[in-house]
Amino acid sequence: MAKQRLDRRAEKVLAGGVSASMRYHPYLERTVYVTHGDGAYVWDDQGNKLLDFNNSNGATMLGHKYPAVQEAMQELLSKGPVTAGESEEHVKLAERLCKMIPSAERVRYASTGTEATSLALRIARHVTGRDKFVKFNGHFHGLSDAFLFQPRDTFHASAQPQPVSGGIPMHYAFDSLSVSWNDKEAFDHLMEREGSHVAAIICEPVWYNAGCVPPDDGFLQHLREAADQHGCVLIFDEVLSGFRMAPGGAQEHYGVTPDITTLAKALANGMPLSAIVGKAEYMEELAPNGPVAHSGTYSGHPLAIAAANAATDVLSKKKTYNDLNKTAKWFYEQLQESFDAANIPVRVQGLGARFGIYFDREEDVRTSEDAATNDHRLNAAFVKGCIERGIYFHAYRTAGAPGHSGITLSHTREQLEDALNVMQDVAKTLSR
Repeated sequence: MAKQRLDRRAEKVLAGGVSASMRYHPYLERTVYVTHGDGAYVWDDQGNKLLDFNNSNGATMLGHKYPAVQEAMQELLSKGPVTAGESEEHVKLAERLCKMIPSAERVRYASTGTEATSLALRIARHVTGRDKFVKFNGHFHGLSDAFLFQPRDTFHASAQPQPVSGGIPMHYAFDSLSVSWNDKEAFDHLMEREGSHVAAIICEPVWYNAGCVPPDDGFLQHLREAADQHGCVLIFDEVLSGFRMAPGGAQEHYGVTPDITTLAKALANGMPLSAIVGKAEYMEELAPNGPVAHSGTYSGHPLAIAAANAATDVLSKKKTYNDLNKTAKWFYEQLQESFDAANIPVRVQGLGARFGIYFDREEDVRTSEDAATNDHRLNAAFVKGCIERGIYFHAYRTAGAPGHSGITLSHTREQLEDALNVMQDVAKTLSR
């Protein structure tokens, strides 16, 4: 009853009844109201304790209420943080990022991933003098107008791209060029035709927004070579992939260095902070040194910077990833075995701290087309069964790719073993 009353209150004052569209759980057909989190768990407004595999959409990679992060923020609060002021802590974090991230020679802070990708594209357009950019079907680069278009059919110039939101002028669409992820032939065809007009190639180097679709062997290097050949800027959107499997993210893991990188989510363990890092020659084009506009009262908010310094102190250590990757590999293998034992056609794909579960799928998910074939009916039954048994999975949509889930540094082997037992039971009910 209390939750129903909260729903009714929200509908009267919040647009759509939520603060952000993705807070609505489409499988449950309702919003899940969360009161607090601690470690690997969250509690809803009905007092239910749930083992959390959403982790604030991947932001709280260390876990909820992580002690070092809590202490850093509490210490700053006791002093009285000053918004829109620079501090030694801003410099300290930038110095660390320049050591951790291969592409980072200069750093600029913002508040959201959308701001970061918008600024990265603005820099690329300025330094190249071009307008168009190449992205990959389904990759998510935030909610700025430039990125909110359905894939353009690169083999038929007359095909009209469609905006995925109201209120977006159609003329933006003709700067946006899309191809399928891991489709080298389609990418090469596009660059042969449009390369001299392309300012940037942007991608999620690991496509986590679709669950977890890694690049084919050599694909990222191919993007690097194409960017060099055509004189355009290579942007890795590591808002989700940053810090997931290595201190330097996907670019360290795969050994391919972009020109500009965007970071957010795990950077500050859930506090609102993003960063644009990249080559000094590009980054110094930002105001006040150059003509590319960027500023913001809340950019590099002191509480978020304090949280990020504490978080990256943990994430900069190799041992962190030795333990994390070992646990993650074991967990994903065991989860796959659970579905196999229940004779459910499912692919579990994970790398580092994030993973995807693809229902009605027996082969690896490689391309944008593969990711779109997820059986959401089975997926919904699995998620609802898990939630009823105390394990939380979020859902972002009811069509297309399934979205991503993850573990944190706070998930213990014992907790994961218990979760596997529950998920295996749920899988058996799907089989029946």
